[in-house]
Amino acid sequence: MTMRAWLVVLVLTALAACTSSLVSYEARVHVVQRGDTLSKIAWQHGLDQRQLASWNGLKNPDLIRVGQRLRLTAPAAARAPGPGSASRTTTTRPTTVPSATRRAPATLPAEPPLLPAPSWQWPTDGQVVSVFGARSGIATGIGISGRVGQSVRAAAPGRVVYAGSGLIGYGQLVIIKHNDTYLSAYGHNSRLLVTQGQDVGRGEQIAAMGLGPERQPRLHFEIRRNGLPVDPLQLLSTRR
Repeated sequence: MTMRAWLVVLVLTALAACTSSLVSYEARVHVVQRGDTLSKIAWQHGLDQRQLASWNGLKNPDLIRVGQRLRLTAPAAARAPGPGSASRTTTTRPTTVPSATRRAPATLPAEPPLLPAPSWQWPTDGQVVSVFGARSGIATGIGISGRVGQSVRAAAPGRVVYAGSGLIGYGQLVIIKHNDTYLSAYGHNSRLLVTQGQDVGRGEQIAAMGLGPERQPRLHFEIRRNGLPVDPLQLLSTRR
């Protein structure tokens, strides 16, 4: 009986943990702070800006206010039904909906389309000293060595959607939006030469290199596709 009692306790504890995890996931929100932009918030949480705007009913992504609570997960109605829920959901579907469309309900969020990648160039000169996925530093990009004050250039043309130091771990950071699919980021700068909303050309200087991990001169460089980081070395042209 003692062993059975312990098993019951363990099962109930596991169920409670799962329930609390589910609740915290459902309740994920970001409270807008002074200086926040939707692009910055999406970058910080690894989300696509278009989905974040859709989940929060934002018709104009530039209009967010301090103190506003933004959900970081899709609304419950827009998620795929879980196991065992088919019997409940089928009764609420209109009888006029063709059977073929029932496999993909209209309420399911569509995956953002992929737009063509721009022609990338290296954002600065130097050796790659930290690779994508590394255990040390910021694993979502690469680290390029150099010297303090060295030119940091836009890897492709686009618009600056963030320029500041409000993201922990990045130092002074520039984020450039190239199209609705691709963004790039440039961190650990000593000085920023662009401002939010500014259009920049490919190869245009946007910042000066600063100190990264271990107080060594370094540029942290990222590329994100639909909000998710990808290995820049797979996209950058081979240097001569």
